[in-house]
Order: sequence, then C-alpha cells, then structure tokens
Amino acid sequence: MFKTVEWQEGAVRLIDQSKLPSEVIYINCADVKSVAEAIKSLRVRGAPAIGITAAYGVALAANHISADSFEAFYSDLLVQCEVLAATRPTAVNLFWAIERMKAKTRSLRAKPLPELRAALVKEADAILAEDIAMNYKIGAFGAELIPSGAGVLTHCNAGALATGGYGTALGVIRSAWEKHHNLTIFADETRPVLQGARLTAWELQQDDIPVTLITDNMAGFFMKKGEIQACVVGSDRIAGNGDVANKIGTYSVAILARAHGIPFYVAAPSSTIDFDIDSGEDIPIERRDPSEVSTIGGKTIAPKGIQIANPAFDVTPAELVTRIITEKGVFIPSEIRSSR
Repeated sequence: MFKTVEWQEGAVRLIDQSKLPSEVIYINCADVKSVAEAIKSLRVRGAPAIGITAAYGVALAANHISADSFEAFYSDLLVQCEVLAATRPTAVNLFWAIERMKAKTRSLRAKPLPELRAALVKEADAILAEDIAMNYKIGAFGAELIPSGAGVLTHCNAGALATGGYGTALGVIRSAWEKHHNLTIFADETRPVLQGARLTAWELQQDDIPVTLITDNMAGFFMKKGEIQACVVGSDRIAGNGDVANKIGTYSVAILARAHGIPFYVAAPSSTIDFDIDSGEDIPIERRDPSEVSTIGGKTIAPKGIQIANPAFDVTPAELVTRIITEKGVFIPSEIRSSR
C-alpha cells in the first residue's frame, strides 16, 4: 500500500496526487514553504491528510528554527503555523492539527529545545497513527450499513489518499467489500479536478475492488434504474448541527439520494466536526483558480474571457444526511454534538 504522507529523514514525504493516475511520484518537502505549497496546490488533499501534513509541517518548522529560548522559538513557530493555516480555509482538520501541535509545544516549554523538536515529530507520528486507526473503526461501523449486493456511490476521494491510510468513505467501502465481496461501486468523476476519476478509481484498482466510473451528471440515471442503494461520502468540515461541507457536487448527490429514497452516509473522523460552528452557513467555502474549470489536462475547453465560478465545496444540510459515521459510532446528524 502506498503512503500518502510520512516523515522521512527530516523531511515531509508526500505522494504527489496531482500526477495520479498516470504517474506515482513522491516529493520531499524540506521546509514549511514547500509543505504549504503542496497543500495549496492539491499535491496533498483530503481533510485528514491535510491535517497530518500540517502537523508534520509544524515539526519541520521546529527543526529549522534557531533560538536560544522557548519564547523566541515559540514566536517563530507561530509565524510558520500561520503560513500553514493560510493554505486551505474549509478543511477544519488543518486547524485542528496545528492547534494540537501548538498545544504540545507549550506543554514542553521547560524541556531543552532538541528534546522538544523530537517530541513534535513524535506528536505528528501519533496524529498519523491515530487517523489510520480511526479510519479502520469508521470502516467497521459503516460496513454494517451496507447490505450485501448493494450498489454504492461515492463522490470525490475520501480514501487512503485523503487520510493517513485506509480512508473514511472508502474505508467504509473497503470494509463492506471485505465483508460481502459482491458490491457494485460507482465513483463520480468529481469535476473540476476529477478526484473521483483520477484518485478514487485508481485507489480501488490498487485493492482489486471493481469500480465503475461515471460523470457527475449520471448519478440520477443510475439511481432511477435502481442500481444504487447507498451513497457514502467524506467531509472536510461538519458543523455542530450536522450540516456537512464536502467537495462541490456532494449537495446534488444528497438531493438525488433523497428523491430516490436512498440513504446518504457521511464518513469522517471526529476531528472533522467543528463544534464551534453552529451551522453550515458559517463554514468558509474556498474559491479556487478559474483555470480548474476552463481547462482539462492542460487543454482549454471554454471561451477565452468567459466568467467562471469555482467554489471547491458545498454544504449539505443535516436533514439530507441519513447518518454520520465516525470512529466513535454512527449518529443521526442531530446527535452529533453528543459525540464530543
């Protein structure tokens, strides 16, 4: 199994997701600037993976800071944390991981700086290990919701590439496949960056799990034909009321699922739940470069000068979500605050 993110020889090593599926290339980020660029340019993406990468970015920053006192060290570290925090506004795991690393740093203020630096690498390692363990739990809980012989639709990529390993939505699909071995998996292509076509389809192929790739506007067709019995997606941020922010197009899938009486499941670790936000209306939505919409594979597909909108995420209201699956169990959206 490939590794999405890891610490290797004093650098943050990432699989370059912008090159998949045609090339499997790893990049080594030797400073915070290169880590931030990798997050912002989608070389690494997916809320949990972004959080893990940011945690390693903080550890990397700590290794490069020269200071004679904790106060000077921590002041410099906060500046580097701001660089990482400015990369992607919607994925709450980014901010959660940075805050955890800052808290760990403060707890070790009495330690010698070399010891503190080593401890921050171990803390990032712990975040990675915890995420993988949570994904296996999410997968086990979610597999119980997927009946034998079901057709399952997923949108975007919430697999090992989007996490520390195994995946959230794809963790559910992987666990359900191991249980039944007779599922039909549909993956939306997920325009405009094609995470479903490039990443989800590739991941499932690596595991020898049969998958059918469809364009985003085909989902309703297959639902009406009775070929889809469940939808499983991930999330970049879940509000306290159960509203869910995920890749653009998720809301449309949820509406189609409701119209066809199909359960719509959201799989995410508890770190994705933002208890400080009351509803999805308060979730910041990232706007990305218009060229993602006007080009595919470097080929221009739109008239020059045309106005383009490119929100990277949308918010699915809690009333369209059947269940939220976390490592702590399965919840209806109105119960999500109790999972704290």
